[in-house]
Amino acid sequence: MIRSMTAFAAGERATEWGVLSGELRAVNHRFLELGLRLPEELRAFESPLRERVAARVSRGKLDLVIRLRAPESDAGLHLDDAMVADLARLNLDLTSKFPGLRTSLTELLQYPGVLRGRDADPEAMQREALALLDAVLDDFTAAREREGGKLAAVIAERADAIAKIAGEVRTLVPLIRAGQRQKLEARLADLAQPADPGRLEQELVIWLQKLDVDEELDRLDSHLVELRRILKGGKEPVGRRLDFLLQEFNREANTLGSKSVDARTSNAAVELKVLIDQIREQIQNIE
Repeated sequence: MIRSMTAFAAGERATEWGVLSGELRAVNHRFLELGLRLPEELRAFESPLRERVAARVSRGKLDLVIRLRAPESDAGLHLDDAMVADLARLNLDLTSKFPGLRTSLTELLQYPGVLRGRDADPEAMQREALALLDAVLDDFTAAREREGGKLAAVIAERADAIAKIAGEVRTLVPLIRAGQRQKLEARLADLAQPADPGRLEQELVIWLQKLDVDEELDRLDSHLVELRRILKGGKEPVGRRLDFLLQEFNREANTLGSKSVDARTSNAAVELKVLIDQIREQIQNIE
């Protein structure tokens, strides 16, 4: 299954301590990089949350935000007196240094940890946070797969175009080879001193073999089979495999261009490289 590295998902979960909400967004990246923002109440669970994401996602630059919104009717809120005292002292110190600075009570209360809700069972809170994350990851994975399906369709279309060009070149090669042979024979016939026919035939065969691109076309066909197999593959990430395979595609196109002695095959090599570059752009966003 092809998955895009770009996706977004969000969700909420009601708990006895308030409403947990989560947002997960991602863009393409060579490796897995997770930025995580948590409320004070969930900071102790950062490690299991990271592990849960890593178990479901292998590549991408991810930003996960989880918030806890206390219920409006919660009468169990209380001030952390020690933290308020520390903030008050810090405020006085800053005010003495910067007289124009003013801090309101509301701003103090919004500082993480100043207002605390009712005491929560850590294990229960961790279970709720992981349950929320699982739901968000389910939606996130589904979004990645939907986008990945679109990418796979574009890549398959480009692969069909590559196959068409390779088939056209395969048809042209015998004609080009025959034409080159005729040109060489005509030039040799114009020589003032005729050369040994056997030696000339041997040299002619060697020269034509250097222009032969059957192997490159066969390898292109093989790469196309592998590309289509990957596009229809299982659940494992395939981005790196596709990247390597595209290098092989490019190698065959370059060799085809370097061996070309005809404008038609030269143009075909250029068209192949354009299509290969277009596929490479698409796979940069595949997990």
